[in-house]
Amino acid sequence: MSPAAEALLAPDEPAAAIDYRATGASPFLLVCDHAGRRIPRSLHNLGLAPSDLARHIAWDISIADVGRALADRLDACLIMQPYSRLVIDCNRPPGGATSIVPVSDGTPIAGNENLSGHDAALRLRDIFTPYHRTIADALDARAKARRQTILISLHSFTPVFAGFARLWQAGVLYHRYGALAEALLALLHAPGDLVVGDNEPYDVTDDTDYTIPVHGEQRGIPHVAIEIRQDLIAEEAGQRQWAERLADLLPKAAAKI
Repeated sequence: MSPAAEALLAPDEPAAAIDYRATGASPFLLVCDHAGRRIPRSLHNLGLAPSDLARHIAWDISIADVGRALADRLDACLIMQPYSRLVIDCNRPPGGATSIVPVSDGTPIAGNENLSGHDAALRLRDIFTPYHRTIADALDARAKARRQTILISLHSFTPVFAGFARLWQAGVLYHRYGALAEALLALLHAPGDLVVGDNEPYDVTDDTDYTIPVHGEQRGIPHVAIEIRQDLIAEEAGQRQWAERLADLLPKAAAKI
């Protein structure tokens, strides 16, 4: 059976892109590539235990909660991708080594081992492509309306990875165009109460990232990716604190570029 003749998602499963505050008036457009940990029923949890799907390997823990709270404070549109990054990583170039991983942080992903090209194409067509089409359509509509747009990609990171403790509380990520990132970094550093990574714990590249290179850099719009350590936003109080901080600092950073 060809990919065109079947569907990865059942009719009652969520769409690959969720718009929150779609009519938000803010110049900020927020996106969460790893907002959820759902697995399409047809994939049988990829052979993983529920405990594995609760871990950082499956999603960016709590970032959707921060994103919604930030969108509320900014009156901004937020576009979220609710399926696990283990199904297909929506912030990786399709076909790359980290797009659909057979192992994540030492955990074998049985449902991704020896994956056929047919099955990979289904995941690309039914999750990756509609999610990024939703972002592109939103950006196109804003450009047509001559609306100012600033793209903010929201992520969270695990406090310990491969046995290495990450001391940063947050990270500001960018690649070719760092004006907004540099302004935001300066504002985050100013109070002296945070350890903030400059392109840490990751940096953005064409080979390892998709959202910023494609939707930010290729369009020439201001953009930045923000990473928040997961233990700081595990509870509602931390989520609210980070949403309030970013709602205060993002407009100030944007005013400096």
